[in-house]
Amino acid sequence: MPDNLPLQHGFSARRLVPLGLLVAAGVAFMAAGGRHYVTFAALAEHRGWLCRLVARWGVAAALLYSVAYACLVALSLPGGAVMTIAGGFLFGTWVGGMCAVVGATLGATALFLAARAGLGPNAIGGLAPGAGPLFGRLEAGFRAHAFSYLLALRLMPLFPFWLINLVPALAGVGLPTYLLATFIGIIPATFVYASLGNGFSKVVETPDASALFRPGVLLPILALAVLALVPVWYKRWRRKPTA
Repeated sequence: MPDNLPLQHGFSARRLVPLGLLVAAGVAFMAAGGRHYVTFAALAEHRGWLCRLVARWGVAAALLYSVAYACLVALSLPGGAVMTIAGGFLFGTWVGGMCAVVGATLGATALFLAARAGLGPNAIGGLAPGAGPLFGRLEAGFRAHAFSYLLALRLMPLFPFWLINLVPALAGVGLPTYLLATFIGIIPATFVYASLGNGFSKVVETPDASALFRPGVLLPILALAVLALVPVWYKRWRRKPTA
């Protein structure tokens, strides 16, 4: 009971407003059918309009894309992979990938700050007993090696992205550590997805079967398969007995 006293003493409903607004906006977006616009089908349907928009607006379109990505992540909405592939499709691997990294980092940071402001750092100590062993394991990892643990979780998607955005705020991870580990950790997978989107744009420009075997198309698919296997290898490595 004493461990919970600081959290209760400093609690204020007003501090929950930022987090509450994010949750409400996410629910409203889903209820309004917004999830249908963050799909591969929607990307294919509106491809021509999006390409014309990018050609007309240039840098402003890239900035708008980053803002949209940040909102998607801050509201914990599904569709991150689709958004990243769309970035590579519309802006190319490097510009699209970097815009996605920046947008995802900003969105994750917004959720981090909202959770820390509303619930307070170290709040996970009071939540863990009722949240199950998963929160306990995450808390222990963040407390022991915050930067390396968060970086590993970003590089290897063992848990949902929204969960890794939220838990560090409740475990007392510092903002600079969170920002740096998030920014670096999401780079590999983001650029693989962006490269995949760029490869799809080549297939659309040259719609023949041989386009699927071009390095710009085939290599990102192989890299994506490798990324998908990394968590499996990691779990097997963790289970190996130590000498």
